[in-house]
Amino acid sequence: MKLWKSIVGKLWATILLLVSFILFIVTALMLEFLGNFHREQAEVSLHREANMIANVVKEYEDLSYMPDMIHEVLDEETNAFIVDQQGEVTHTYHRGPYQKTIETKILENFKNPTKDIRKDTTEELVMPSLTEEDVLSKYLVYASPYETKAGDINIVFIYQNLEALADTTKRTTNIVILSAFIAFILTTIFAFFLSTRITSPLRNMREAANELSKGNFDTKLYAAQNDEIGQLAKAFNQMGDQLKDHVEMISQDKEQLSSILTSMTDAVITFNKDGTILLRNPQAEKYLQNWAFANEQAGKEHKLPAEIVHMLEHSVSFAEGVEDELTIHNRHYNVTISPLYSGNDIRGAVVVIRDMTEQHQLDKLRSDFIANVSHELRTPVAMLQGYSEAILDGVTETDEERDEMIQIIHDESLRMGRLVSDLLDLARMESGHMKLYKEEMPIAPFLQRIVQKFMPTAREAAVTLSLDERTTEDVIIDFDEDRLEQVFTNLIDNAIRHTPKGGAVTIGIEKIGDVCQLTVEDTGAGIPEEDLEYIFERFYKADKARTRVKGGTGLGLSIAKNIVDSHNGLIKASRGEKIGTIMTITMPIAQ
Repeated sequence: MKLWKSIVGKLWATILLLVSFILFIVTALMLEFLGNFHREQAEVSLHREANMIANVVKEYEDLSYMPDMIHEVLDEETNAFIVDQQGEVTHTYHRGPYQKTIETKILENFKNPTKDIRKDTTEELVMPSLTEEDVLSKYLVYASPYETKAGDINIVFIYQNLEALADTTKRTTNIVILSAFIAFILTTIFAFFLSTRITSPLRNMREAANELSKGNFDTKLYAAQNDEIGQLAKAFNQMGDQLKDHVEMISQDKEQLSSILTSMTDAVITFNKDGTILLRNPQAEKYLQNWAFANEQAGKEHKLPAEIVHMLEHSVSFAEGVEDELTIHNRHYNVTISPLYSGNDIRGAVVVIRDMTEQHQLDKLRSDFIANVSHELRTPVAMLQGYSEAILDGVTETDEERDEMIQIIHDESLRMGRLVSDLLDLARMESGHMKLYKEEMPIAPFLQRIVQKFMPTAREAAVTLSLDERTTEDVIIDFDEDRLEQVFTNLIDNAIRHTPKGGAVTIGIEKIGDVCQLTVEDTGAGIPEEDLEYIFERFYKADKARTRVKGGTGLGLSIAKNIVDSHNGLIKASRGEKIGTIMTITMPIAQ
């Protein structure tokens, strides 16, 4: 089956069919020609022998050896007899049986031969065989009239068994068939040789094409010939080189595009026309997972929010770009959708999503910062301006009133100075210009000193201040003593100020693995749950009115967070189990 499906088999079959058809036509025509030729030759031979018999009979009829002469004229397959004018057989020259039967059959066929036969006549008759009994054979009968010396018309009937002619034809046919068979064999060899010369390079090209389909573009064909097949092999090699170059270029472009998409902070999603996702970068995958988690569809097929789906449908339907800012699950996104074309038809769209939440928060922080600074500076500036104008206008009647106003002016100037100083410190920290002077030292003695420092303040506020060492071994931390003191000064001061009388403030030390956890816990009212994530922002105050009365600027916790971050630590706020606030600082232990 493989042979018939291959080019070799098809070409071989085509050549054989063509040659076989030609040989069949040639053989048929040749056999027809030989058959006619042998018949014509037999008729010519019979005519010649009949004339010779007639001449011998006329010349030597009275001689005794005349029959022998006639037998010498006739060959073994040919017999003859002579009929006179009355239709009687006068001479017969027959070898073999059935003489009378054959003569009677011939005379019956010609009926009245001396009257009907005026010229040489040839007939084919079926008569008994001379070699086999009870077998009929076909004879060629030739009748030739001649005139005797007496002026009578006698007829020489000479007949020949066509088996001899058939044998001649058969031998000729066998020769033709043998020649055709030899030609068939030679044609087959030639066909296979020709097919191999053609199909061997084609098979090599097929194998090379299979290698190309597998990505092996270094496959080469040996072009040994300079004909069309050799030119095809050269073209194939050129095609392989061009494919290799194109694939490398496409691969480089794909890697470059993949790198660009992967490194982009924006989410990029490519959609098919029916809304199927074709391509997405890691940022888009993150957004899709977040949206699925928010919709309680984690683990299921990621779906776009309805707002983006509506924009996508609009872009694909109307073949126009769409851009809008959406708020999804309390986050702000800038969504840009552009249609993708395949020729003149739209084949999909590309969606670019940028998370603008941080930008919004920065804008809000910027506006809040300006408002808070303005708010914090407005009161002391107003008081400075008012009391200074009062002194200049001579409103004060006594030295005590004047000194009181001057003290207020002094206090407000100090407050403004603290605010400006905190702002400068915070700006220096956030810009990375703050220099730390770290030193490895035990944390417990440091905190004991801080506690002793605030003991008078705690007693004045009727608050119990204590240090709880939950770890027996000394914990060594690499830190800047002055900066970390600034952190705990702020935290302990806030805790004491916001703890009612009779309350307690506890500083805790605990070693957990390779980190040390430091806590400042109070028993005050505590920070509301919704404010916990914002208290480390600049100027953020859970109770602005209360904090202002107690002298805060709203920058202390923001400064503390920056100092802890610069120590590779972590600070967070949480509510106590029942009341109060817990400020937790996690610092790495020195190795």
